[in-house]
Parts: sequence; C-alpha cells; structure tokens
Amino acid sequence: MKFYHLHVHSHYSLLDGLPKIDEILDYCQTLRMDAVALTDHGAIYGAVEFYKKAKERKIKPIIGAELYLAFEKMHQKRIGIDDRRYHVVLLVKNEQGYKNLVKLITKSHLEGFYYKPRIDEDLLFEHSQGLICLSACLQGKIPQLILEGKLAEAEKTALKYKEVFGKENFYLELQDHPRIKEQKKVNEALIKIAKKHDISLVATNDCHYLKKEDAETQDILMLINTGADPNDPERLTMKADDFSFRKPEEMVASFKEVPEAIENTEKIVSLCNFEFELGKVKLPVFDTPNGKSPDEYLRELCFEGLKKRYGEKTTPQIEERLNYELSVIEKTGFASYFLIVQDVVSWAKEKGIVVGPGRGSVGGSLVAYLLGITNIDPLKYNLLFERFLNPERISLPDIDLDFTDRRRDEVIEYVSQKYGQNHVAQIITFGTMAARAVVRDVGRVLGYPYSYCDKLAKTIPFGLSLKEALAKVSEFRQFYETDEKARRLIDLALKLEGCARHASTHACGVVIS
Repeated sequence: MKFYHLHVHSHYSLLDGLPKIDEILDYCQTLRMDAVALTDHGAIYGAVEFYKKAKERKIKPIIGAELYLAFEKMHQKRIGIDDRRYHVVLLVKNEQGYKNLVKLITKSHLEGFYYKPRIDEDLLFEHSQGLICLSACLQGKIPQLILEGKLAEAEKTALKYKEVFGKENFYLELQDHPRIKEQKKVNEALIKIAKKHDISLVATNDCHYLKKEDAETQDILMLINTGADPNDPERLTMKADDFSFRKPEEMVASFKEVPEAIENTEKIVSLCNFEFELGKVKLPVFDTPNGKSPDEYLRELCFEGLKKRYGEKTTPQIEERLNYELSVIEKTGFASYFLIVQDVVSWAKEKGIVVGPGRGSVGGSLVAYLLGITNIDPLKYNLLFERFLNPERISLPDIDLDFTDRRRDEVIEYVSQKYGQNHVAQIITFGTMAARAVVRDVGRVLGYPYSYCDKLAKTIPFGLSLKEALAKVSEFRQFYETDEKARRLIDLALKLEGCARHASTHACGVVIS
C-alpha cells in the first residue's frame, strides 16, 4: 500500500515551516516517494521552484496551499472576533484549479487581510472547480466545530463541502498525534461523519519539518517568529507531538484501522495532473495606432528615430544594420517587447524623469538607440547586436532600465494606469537567515546574553556560510569545539541558515501581464 504526504510546509510558510524545497525532495528520494504536495500557509511562493526541482528528480509535484478561512466573512475585521480563523487545504487538479487557487490567494491578500490573508466560504465555493479540498488540521472549521461540541453543525458543514466540491474532491483529514488529546476526539468524530454521509477520509501529518530530531529547530523558528518566552506554557508550539515528514510505513501502521485514509492519498495523487507551461514567452498586448501590426509600428518608429539620431548623415550601412535587426526582431516575435519598453522610457523622459543611458548588452542594439531606449550609438563603438539578441539562440532579450530612485514610483504608476492595476505588480523578494543574523536570532531565543551572541557572530566574516566559517575560521571553530553553549547554538543555526525569514517588495522588479 502506497502513502503520499499531501499536507507539507516548507520554509515558504514563513518562520513556521523548516525544510527548504531541495531538502523535502531529497528526502522524498530517500524514502522512495514518487509524489508529494506542497501546501504552504496562505501563499504559493515556492510553487514554481518546487515544480521544476521535483520534475528534475522525477517526482510528481502537487501544487497546493493551506489557506486561512475567515471566522465568518472575509471583509469583516472586528476586534476580538475576526482575529480568529480556520484553516483549509486546497490541492490543484488541473489548470482551472490553479487559476482558482491563484484567484483565492490574490483576493485573500488584497481584500481579506486581517492579521493573515483570509478567504471565506462564499469565495471558496465560487472558485472550487479544479481543486481538491481537505478539511485541514485541528484548526480546520469542521475539527473546530467538533471540539466545540457542535456535531450537527460539523456534519452540515461537511455535507456542504461535499456538495460543492463533489464526492471525489472533498476529504475529511485524519492526523495521528496521540499526545494531543483533541486530535483523538476529532478523528473519532470525522470517521463517524465519513461513514454516515459517505465522505472520503485521507491521512496526513501536517509536516513542518523532515525528521523527528528537527522538532527543536522548528520550535526555535517559531520562537523567532513570535518572540514568545520559551518557558511560557501558553505559547504557540508544535512540540507536543510529531509533525515530521514521517516514513510511509509509519503512516500506514498508524492508520491500519482506517486503510482507506492511506489508499486515498494515492487516489488524490492520480487526480492531480496540473502542469506549468514554463519557458513560453507571453508578452502583454501593446496597442498600436491605426490597427498596425507591432512589427509595422516598430519599423515606423525606427525610421523616425533615424532622422532624429543621424539627420542627413544616414548611410546605406546604417539602414542595412537597421533592417537586419528588425528582421531578427520580427523572426523572434519581440516587437511588442521593444514597443512596451520604448513607451515607458519616452513617457519618463517627457515628464523630466532621469533615465539611464543604457546598461548591458542592449547597448549593441541600433533599434534600442533609435527608439531612445539607450543613448549609445552601437555603430560608433562597433557593438554586436548578437550579444543582445541572437537569431540562432532565441531567448527574451534583457533590457536593463535605470530610473531615478526619487521618481521611480511615478513610472510604476504610469505602467499600472496604462495596462491596468490587475495586470501590473511589483515582484516579491525574500530575506533569508544569513550566518551572522541566524546566530544572533537563535542565541536570543535560547536566552544567551546579547554580548555573547554578538561576539560569536562577529567571528564570522561577511559572505561566508556557517559551514564555511567552521572550515576556514579558527576562532569560530574553537568556539564550536570548546564551548558547549556555542556548539548547541551553532548546530541549531546550521539547520536554520538560508531559511526565508520575511517577504518584502523588490525595489524595482515589475511584472506586466
């Protein structure tokens, strides 16, 4: 009997999940598991990385997320009421499901955010197509109703989900955490509801770390997140039980009384067949005047640029180079790309916003020079167009634009207005736990004096990882070998180094769809 993990958190469940994508997939290979799901909290930050790396290892990737469900409605933000929320796990079956998951996550951040990005059942049911729904951990709505003694309401909710998602797309989620008494109560009730109403069961382990011995490290991660006192009995922690990436045979043994919960993991894997279409260029539509094609309009602008740049000094050699570049651009289908870039640059210059003269291989393009994207004459300096755009190796050309920091927001606002707010977004960037910072973070959680942690951190040269510092820096290595406190701190820090710590907005990266 095969078992697959369908409720798994990576370090993209920020300061909650411990394992990185590579570590999850490498461990899958160790356990000979040929499929796995990724279900991070409230987002799919790791989806593309997970998909690509899983495919490289011949592991079937199942894209999903554990979303936050509002207590009542996602637009309500009542103090002391709506800070309570439920969890729900969604897995992508197909392209329709992926689109729906993206819509749900987008609206949860833009419209439902209150402490966490939230959806509600109205929105969930509206976008249920192509998704498999699991009732989630103890924080799920149905488990919470069971714990509150509202069994009739729990049954009613389960039936509603079954009706909306369909019998083969909704599962009551069982977990084996014997040291958590609430879990036993919930499991018993879920099994009864399943039998009574013909609803499927599925076994998961809500994995937040890979191996049992990683539990302490994951707890440190949560303490960095919450800033809580490690000795506070009321603090948020998962140390009460095992939330590791348990071996398939362990899971099978734990659910021997309900084998269908194990069998259904394989069924769900067979139902989830979404494939990303990666590597295909999808450019935004640029509106050209008088119904001209992008290539026609680009040619027109370039010949206008010839007069501005060269006046009467235009030569057959210049026109030959221009026609060659335009033919390559037409062949590669990148005319719209040039038109979009020149439009942004032209607008900025008209508004008196300082734009850089051009940087990188785009300096070799006469078309870019004639459009005003760059101010470098590639013919004067004998610069090669092929370094920028090679007809023998077609890939999206890279045009680096530099706008003055002070007025960059105006440029982004212009692009948003031109292409629509729903088609323009700044990209995300992740701050990760670097060597020095993670030593200080772990030391603080362990209650070590700041001066001690600071002294230890300062022995690590900038740019070196902890592993490299242990190998190359004798002072740091001596701490590790002779000081028990330092050894414990560094061992924990080694497991946390490189984990995503926070998300923020990239200073200048913008996506136009």
